Amino acid sequence: MEIKTISREEFLRQVGVGAAFLLIASCAGSCVKTSNSSSSSSSVDMIINVSSGPLSQNGGSLIQSGVIIARTNSGTFIAVAATCTHQGGTLGYQANTNEFVCPVHGAIFNASGSVVQGPANTALQKYNTSLSGTSLRVYS
Repeated sequence: MEIKTISREEFLRQVGVGAAFLLIASCAGSCVKTSNSSSSSSSVDMIINVSSGPLSQNGGSLIQSGVIIARTNSGTFIAVAATCTHQGGTLGYQANTNEFVCPVHGAIFNASGSVVQGPANTALQKYNTSLSGTSLRVYS
């Protein structure tokens, strides 16, 4: 078996080309746009225990199965798709204004999922909620 020797310069060139290839490949993979439209065909049906955790208090919220569920300051429950329709950012709930906010570009949606402030221009899918005791059903 013959061992081939290479110069330090050649070694660094090959390592640099390999590293550049890996970097480009990983960046290209993260640049793929995923679907961010609010689809009425997505079926949701879940039960959440609201006796503890963030939904046990007015103003609390949580994200589960792609849905952001919030308990308003008046105690009612609302649920919309958790993904911004602009570029797919994960929404947060602002209890003081009863709005869903995207931290990526500042889009704002009201409690029914309608756009209040762009850059998003498509409403969020809204889900039904039904409370029975401490069990909250969220469904399409």
